[in-house]
Amino acid sequence: MIILNTPEQIDMARFLTLRSALKLECLGMRGRSSAYAIVKSEYGFKGTKKSVLQQMEQIIKEFKEG
Repeated sequence: MIILNTPEQIDMARFLTLRSALKLECLGMRGRSSAYAIVKSEYGFKGTKKSVLQQMEQIIKEFKEG
């Protein structure tokens, strides 16, 4: 079991969840709400679904490195 007990860990878990949902949207899956819209409004990303996904991947890579 993994315990997320800091605000940074919780925020990163949510970010990773949104990234997974966005990956599915890029493949054509639809749901009740759009992860793409959530990511753009909350994190301020701009661009297409694929470019936003690439930006998210870069942030995750930088988070893991530092």
